[in-house]
Amino acid sequence: MRHKSPIVSAVLSLVFLAIAAAGDARAAFLDSLSKVDPVASTVPSNGDQNPYGVAIVPRTIGNLIQGHVLVSNFNNNGANGGQQGTGTTIVQIAPNGHVDLFAQIQAANLPGPCPGGVGLTTALAVLQSGWVIVGSLPTADGTAGTAKAGCLIVLNANGKVVKTLSGDSINGPWDMTALDLGGAAVLFVTNVLNGTVKNSPNVVNEGTVVRILLFTPFLDGDNDSDDHLAPFEISRVTIASGFEERTDLAALVIGPTGVGLGHDGSLYVADSLENRIVRVPDALFRNSSAGTGQVVSTGMHINDPLGLAIAPNGNILITNGGDGNIVETTPGGTQVAFKTIDNTGIGGGTLFGLAVTPQGTVYFVNDGNNMLDLLH
Repeated sequence: MRHKSPIVSAVLSLVFLAIAAAGDARAAFLDSLSKVDPVASTVPSNGDQNPYGVAIVPRTIGNLIQGHVLVSNFNNNGANGGQQGTGTTIVQIAPNGHVDLFAQIQAANLPGPCPGGVGLTTALAVLQSGWVIVGSLPTADGTAGTAKAGCLIVLNANGKVVKTLSGDSINGPWDMTALDLGGAAVLFVTNVLNGTVKNSPNVVNEGTVVRILLFTPFLDGDNDSDDHLAPFEISRVTIASGFEERTDLAALVIGPTGVGLGHDGSLYVADSLENRIVRVPDALFRNSSAGTGQVVSTGMHINDPLGLAIAPNGNILITNGGDGNIVETTPGGTQVAFKTIDNTGIGGGTLFGLAVTPQGTVYFVNDGNNMLDLLH
């Protein structure tokens, strides 16, 4: 990425504005939220289960409705919760609980390569321009032994797949965040299949974070005229590497998961196996790997961090895989709050993706009962 480009200038401007707006406020964001309410089931008509990704629609275009929430499903319909890495659906859920099927993605109809097919992950973003991008880490039978590299799948505002991003450094895209600039977007994608299947069940230090810069032309919502406007990839750089990852009988694979772009341009990563949050400095502009970054916070209330988002005050929100809690830490590493938000009574293993609304509430998925919930 060239520092003199208009896109880079725009990124810098947005980051500096965000820093100014955030100031030094570090009061606990979670202290203002006390109630968890169910919104809707995430299970569509085909029975897909195990909701993973959560993204809030920024504006109305095509079938996308501003303020509604997209949720991706990782499992298909089947006994004991279905098979992991086989979910093909994205649902759109209104704040009042109304659910529509936004997309059902068939591997046979993909317009580009996606090794292994379709198994939708937590990597989910909705852009102002109307594009939806979702990760696929597919399996043939729900086991890690059949997991393949997958891809990122690009859909238009009507849920039609128009492109895939695959190969090179995309290998098991697990989670993602996006800096949305309107006509361009910067994606940060965690990858968890580098060497994991080959060396299963041993831990390997090959998990990565990849930065992808896309040109994202604005859509008009017309399903037939949008194909030629498909986002164009400008650059792809591995900005972090060496994270621990391994296959797992219950979770399929464990490795670097949630990511969030901080107000200072640092990228925060949920390093699940090391039970910590790390910082990748200069994430927007660096052209080489920062390794596993700098440790921000570890242990205490952090218990297998999975989902990650940035709160309005600049603090970091983490959903735990090891219990039913959400944790808040400052960028300096002080854990300032935690709350139990799992209402199934199951505790560990039910929480995954989350997203913060412009109104300052939090949508999150609960795998224990296949629900989208609201913390407010």
